[in-house]
Amino acid sequence: MSKAQLFTPFRIGQLELANRIVIAPMCQYSAVDGCMSDWHLIHLGQLALSGAALLTIEATAVLPEGRISYADVGLWCDENETAMGRVLEGVRRWSDMPLAIQLAHAGRKASSEVPWKGGRQLPPDHPRGWQTVAPSPLPFTPGDNPPHALDRQDLARIRDAFATAARRAARLGLEAIQIHAAHGYLLHEFLSPLSNRREDQYGGSLENRMRFPLEVFEAVRNAFPPERPVMVRVSGTDWVEGGWRIEDTVAFAQALEARGCAALDVSSGGLAPGQKIPLGPNYQVPLARAVKAATRMPVVTVGLITEFEQAEAIISTGDADLVALARGILYNPRWPWHAAAHFGVSIKAPPQYLRAEPRHRPGLFESVQ
Repeated sequence: MSKAQLFTPFRIGQLELANRIVIAPMCQYSAVDGCMSDWHLIHLGQLALSGAALLTIEATAVLPEGRISYADVGLWCDENETAMGRVLEGVRRWSDMPLAIQLAHAGRKASSEVPWKGGRQLPPDHPRGWQTVAPSPLPFTPGDNPPHALDRQDLARIRDAFATAARRAARLGLEAIQIHAAHGYLLHEFLSPLSNRREDQYGGSLENRMRFPLEVFEAVRNAFPPERPVMVRVSGTDWVEGGWRIEDTVAFAQALEARGCAALDVSSGGLAPGQKIPLGPNYQVPLARAVKAATRMPVVTVGLITEFEQAEAIISTGDADLVALARGILYNPRWPWHAAAHFGVSIKAPPQYLRAEPRHRPGLFESVQ
């Protein structure tokens, strides 16, 4: 039996990955003033023992007002950096899995309650709320407090905050950065004509709407060590008539590639409540396929990838270079172990877990030490 393509090594720039399975960033809403807690040590620690090739830290705000909720992780101050450093030290003591971080600004979707308490937007006068910002003063949903429209000084401050967070990520030894330009958050808000109604050089044409996200990418790329990759997550489409389309995503991907982007993670939606998403297995794979056909960058696909053969087919047919798991790996944190057993290949496991190797599958585990 030939080795499954899902378990062949891969490179993103100079970053070597053991296989094609990556763990997507997943918000935990468990930070205090942007500082990671013991929950993050437990959460990231278990995922770092999963056998995946890359673990991406959740959306991490570059400014306090850039958080989705008051419980989001941040990297805007020394206290945030120290707290994250403590967590990373604990994870790295037991795992050699490369770690990336997603840098983000939530834009008009900020100042929200945590999901298990309803996730509604909190107004600026709420004890845990604040004034949101966006390209244009258009709320995400009717009834939300309208965001403040960013001026040129605001844009410079946010761009610099992304760069500062990138330098902090470098000091923490993180192997890669992913910039969040998807799911209706600030950079996606600039890209989509549904949320960007500006009349200056940052609005109107596709070239103008791409301008600020590209400036942020360049600032992060310049602030992060050149040998470490900077990637971008995008929404391939808004799933709304007149919104951001896959054709726009391809143009944006090509502009990013020309500026040194190392890989593109293609998701979708999140910008408009009226989106019509055709949910189902592989529903976002065609978006990744379109970007892969138009660029030389590695492309990641994500979304309802749950089955081993499904993931293998995506890689073996060339629709994407890597598959990202999110809720599926929360439900089954040993998904890569089980996939390896299914395909008859070996995978690294901590020596503490070697005795868990099934008797009918000798050779499944290789010790990481």
